[in-house]
Amino acid sequence: MESAKEKWGWLPKSKITGDAVSPKEKWLGYLVGPAGALLLNAVLGSYLNVYYTDVLNLTGVWGGSFLALFPIISKAIDAVTNLIMGQIIDRTRTKGGKARPWLLLSAPLVAVTGVLLFTVPRAGTTVQVVWVMLSYNLFYSFAFTIYSMSHGLMVPLSTRNLEQRGSLSVFNNVASVMISGIIVALVFPMVVLPALGVDQARWIAVMSVISLLALPLILVEYFFTRERISEEAANRAEQKVPVRSQLKAVLTDRNWVVIVLYFFVYTFGSNIKNISLIYYCNYVLGSYNDGVTQTMVSVIGGIPMGIGIFAVWPLAKRFGKRNTTLAGFVLYILGGIICILSPQNMAVVLVGQFIKNIGGLPCAYVFAALMADVLDHMEWKCGHRVDGFSASIQSVILTLCFGLSSGVFNLLLSASGYVAPVLAGGETIAATQNAATQNVITGCFFGVEIVTGIIVIGLLLFLNVEKIIAKEQAEIKARNKK
Repeated sequence: MESAKEKWGWLPKSKITGDAVSPKEKWLGYLVGPAGALLLNAVLGSYLNVYYTDVLNLTGVWGGSFLALFPIISKAIDAVTNLIMGQIIDRTRTKGGKARPWLLLSAPLVAVTGVLLFTVPRAGTTVQVVWVMLSYNLFYSFAFTIYSMSHGLMVPLSTRNLEQRGSLSVFNNVASVMISGIIVALVFPMVVLPALGVDQARWIAVMSVISLLALPLILVEYFFTRERISEEAANRAEQKVPVRSQLKAVLTDRNWVVIVLYFFVYTFGSNIKNISLIYYCNYVLGSYNDGVTQTMVSVIGGIPMGIGIFAVWPLAKRFGKRNTTLAGFVLYILGGIICILSPQNMAVVLVGQFIKNIGGLPCAYVFAALMADVLDHMEWKCGHRVDGFSASIQSVILTLCFGLSSGVFNLLLSASGYVAPVLAGGETIAATQNAATQNVITGCFFGVEIVTGIIVIGLLLFLNVEKIIAKEQAEIKARNKK
């Protein structure tokens, strides 16, 4: 009978053959490779809803309930498919690993479904609604779920070498923070969106280029990554662990529970901040779509991220990943407090934002390495890994936090008396928001992250995996040799 590994024998081999992480692996596998899919996802997260409301004019469909309900339902489906994909990854056995094969499969799926999101036919409302629902779920609940789950496990499965794994974590986050952040936060609002307008043909052309760019870059990620930890198990039979057993194992481990709660709290706060950014720049700090305010705030956010490439990991090696992250969140909170004390003063806000974003660097660049330590710890404790299960939980958190934060923010806006802009004589006329609405927007942009930062500091005090991980890794290696 053909074994599982033989069934996957057609898979192309990785270009990475060395036991140590190489510069080629860092630059191509963890920086260049992920850039395409992460850029596409970031653009969609910021502007897909604009395409639905302004270009397709779906705002009034079903009395306005369509655009309110279908994303919530779709995210619920997405959460379920994340859990399923995590179990599929945990049960995949190939010579090239258990996550990388799914990267290869996701490459054409992400590209094709990304194009389908925008090629909505100019037909009746029913046809457009069906197309939007199908294309949205094909991308998020199917294609991108496969990519994001497998991509998220590349750092934890790359190597047991703590220093090399930390370096990969930094490179992995540069792709997300720098590349997509600069294009989405600066280039799109300043250059791309004004050129696109509400011309559907232009939207389709630009978004098709971005979608198709993801295909070759995901292939680069596949060929220039390697799952050394999965390869350790290549020559021994591994038991299939039931979901109930995995759940019991993780919920009874303090380090796993702490890092997942940390991820949830931080993600929720970041989503609230991201959603409220454009409202804060339009109605509190600057004027509506002035083209300057949001750019200034985004640039100040981007500069510390560039500095972090060189500064964070040396600090993490010297003081520890947890301690560096904890100290960073102190600055994170301090910067937020400075901003909220004078939210209409551009100079004060930019200073506070700079301090806040410096504080957020350790979280951005070393979280994947901390999570990898926890997964190794779970292997030592349980005798089996819970990579797919943990990745699915992370993806569920990302999915649910996006829906939850959107709902909370929109509810607060509505309750405070927010007045939407109107189109008069071909020009957009924005209302001056009342004090309650401005306070809601300011509180969401600064206040929520101050609170979540305090909670995260409290959680990090209970994370002690770094103190024991070196000893546990040595025992795992000895166990695997036997």
